[in-house]
Amino acid sequence: MDLAMTTATRAELPHLDDIVDNFAMLEDWEDRYRYVIELGRGLPPMTKSDRCDINKVQGCTSQVWLAASFAVGVLTFSGDSDAHIVRGLVAILLAMVSGKAPAEILAADPVGLFVDLGLKDHLTPQRSNGFRSMVARIRRDAEQAMVGGM
Repeated sequence: MDLAMTTATRAELPHLDDIVDNFAMLEDWEDRYRYVIELGRGLPPMTKSDRCDINKVQGCTSQVWLAASFAVGVLTFSGDSDAHIVRGLVAILLAMVSGKAPAEILAADPVGLFVDLGLKDHLTPQRSNGFRSMVARIRRDAEQAMVGGM
């Protein structure tokens, strides 16, 4: 099932509401895993220059990169991973936070969404910890943007 591509082209992230709705429609966890992988495939490509050590997320078993840019009061993120499921988790996280003001990002609850989607119970502890590391990194970027450090 190609749910991710029904809501987004390869160049844009699906809307978070669409992701949540699609998760609700999929009862089988094998289908949900495939959907997460498909979301990762739909991530806009990250430039080679952004796949650098400074953008590497510490605390992830897989390699994960997150890059942020701040303009006109909005943080925009790009991300990538060398692991298919983790790349899908990056896509879900970016659908929630990218293109938002720093205060909105800090008010968001990505970990709560992770729990609500059932991901916490169906992923390895290492992937769950990696997701939390990604969230922490994004929160640091939002805090830095709020104080003018970006």
